[in-house]
Amino acid sequence: MGVFKRDGAAESASSKPTSHSVASTEIVSNDASRGGVYLFAICMFCVGFLVVFLATMAFMSPLTVALGVVAGFLLACTLRVAPHWERAVILRLGKFHRLGGPGVYLCIPFVDHVTVHVDLRIRTASFSAEAALTADLVPVDVDAILFWMVWDPKKACFEVENYPKAVLRSAQTAMRDVIGQLNLADVSMRRKQIDHELEEALGEKCEQWGITVMSVEIRDIMIPPELQNALSKEAQAERERNARLLLAEVEKDISEMFVEAADVYARNPNAMKLRAMNLAYEGAKDSRGFVLAPSGLANAFDVHP
Repeated sequence: MGVFKRDGAAESASSKPTSHSVASTEIVSNDASRGGVYLFAICMFCVGFLVVFLATMAFMSPLTVALGVVAGFLLACTLRVAPHWERAVILRLGKFHRLGGPGVYLCIPFVDHVTVHVDLRIRTASFSAEAALTADLVPVDVDAILFWMVWDPKKACFEVENYPKAVLRSAQTAMRDVIGQLNLADVSMRRKQIDHELEEALGEKCEQWGITVMSVEIRDIMIPPELQNALSKEAQAERERNARLLLAEVEKDISEMFVEAADVYARNPNAMKLRAMNLAYEGAKDSRGFVLAPSGLANAFDVHP
């Protein structure tokens, strides 16, 4: 977990303000501390040591100190504590015995053994699939983030050797499989579908390990630079083609309107004269009242009923 903090470029009191400022995003660590667990173990050691030391103070000798150290060590190993979000997998003589925690739990020294502390909170892990081939044989680098959690500490401990590494390796393999089924154009347009397919594929595999995959989110898709230039040229050509098609359609519509107007003028000569009067008005308005026109244009003002 983290708190996002926005920091600008460092400026001194005497420095002049610049026209460009650089802002960066930093993640301030806010991880939960296990210091209380270690402090509790130290306190148990001190209690055991003091009890034995005070009980044998009358027979002060190096053996008294040694007995105190042994007593403190045994008490610290017997009485343990686990944070609320952790479970301790306890083995007794090599076999699974029980889960310890949260809170205080007991272990028999040299008989019980805590093999691993399992965190039950939702975890985030970033992973990438480098040079993953698409269906049209284009290598792409995909960067994604995985949200997952352990719901069964016993299975997570015994079903797989290193469950965090196994989850990441499975995520990378699933990412390559999904990318390999899509063309390059589909990879960028179907991110949500890829996330859903990855979540289903990882969920089926990790369920048997006592792990639940909450979600998978693709953060970035990177293609080779030379292919980026080719795709940019292709996009520009496609836009130019669309612009030319649109211009041709507009010209076609205008030409059809001109043909319809010519039919109207041919059927009714007075319409043509009214158009000529309109043109004369527009010309006079733009030239501040002075119109230079051929003599034939004056005939347009001679309208007969």
